[in-house]
Order: sequence, then structure tokens, then C-alpha cells
Amino acid sequence: MTVAALGLTVKSGWACAVLLTRTGGSLRVADCRTVLLSDPDVADARQPYHAGFGTARAAGAGLSRLLTSVKRFGGRSISDLLRAYRLAGHQIRGAGVVVGSLVDPRTIGNAHIRIHALEGQLFRTVVTTALSRRGVACSIWRDRDLPTVAGERLRKSEHAVRAALADLRPDAGGPWRAEQKAATLAAWIVLMRRVRRPAVNTVK
Repeated sequence: MTVAALGLTVKSGWACAVLLTRTGGSLRVADCRTVLLSDPDVADARQPYHAGFGTARAAGAGLSRLLTSVKRFGGRSISDLLRAYRLAGHQIRGAGVVVGSLVDPRTIGNAHIRIHALEGQLFRTVVTTALSRRGVACSIWRDRDLPTVAGERLRKSEHAVRAALADLRPDAGGPWRAEQKAATLAAWIVLMRRVRRPAVNTVK
């Protein structure tokens, strides 16, 4: 089994997943892909709390149906991803989940921003719940905090981290934007420490 860590940058309806492996002292991006967290065949599942631009969907059967669909589809997507990695011979040490915000939606006064916060909370929870159910410990970091966390945990300067991320770009090519780099950095932080038991550690 190859020792690996999973990084996930969570967005509304999807996530960027990066599997980072370590052999000896060498790091390698073994896989980089987009994982759908909402069913593309279910209208409005990607933004279930939206009834239109800036308008919240009313509570009721319609919203409940969408939320149930997201939880079922997203949970299955993450479980299938983990199963595929394990069948390929990867021992996943843990996961790092990258999000835009950890603000409690109930504390947000602006209705439109609150809708986005609710969706962020929903998809983040879908991912962390699926990881926990599969026995994968995870930590959650805000995207803007990653450089500081990396400096503390990896003991590298921000310049050194950026250079290393550029070198870690997958041989197969494909997008290597902010989402992929953030997921890779989160996986790197996790890979460099030992995770002993399933847990969700939210770092604000």
C-alpha cells in the first residue's frame, strides 16, 4: 500500500480532489480530478438554497428534496472516490478539506451572503460526513489560512511552498489553478503528520 493523503477544495456542487502520495522522501500527485457533489440531473441541486439570484428558497418540500438529493449524491461520490483509491493500493492517512468560510450562516445579516454560507456549510458537511463514515480523519482549513498553516506545519517559507506546488503539478497535465494547489497543500500538511483515529478538526 502507498501512503497517501487526500486534499479537497470544496465548492458549491463540486470539489477538486487531489491524492498526494509519499514514497521515501518524494511527494507525487497521484490523482487530480473534479468530484461532483450534486446530481447534474436534478435541477437546482448545485445551489439548493437559491430560488433565483439573491433570493432564498422557501422552506418546504422542494428545499427538503434538494437537500436530501445533495446529501445522498455527494456522500456517494466521496465514498466511491475513497473506494477507488483504496482498490488502487493507496493507504489514505487522512484528508484536508479547504473551504472559503467557516462562518455560521445564522450570524449573517445579509440574505444573499447567508444563502451562500448555507450552501458552503451544506457541501462541507456532506464531504466531512462521508469521510468520517469511511474512517478517514480530516481537518478543515479556510483557503486564506493555508499559507500560514503550511508555514507552521511544514516549516517552509511561503516562497518555498509555492515553488514546491509548481513542481508537484501532475505529469498527466490538466488544470493547475488555485483549487488544485489548495487541495494539494492541504493534503501535504496532512501527509506530514500522523493521524491516529477518525475525527473532524475544524481550524478557524
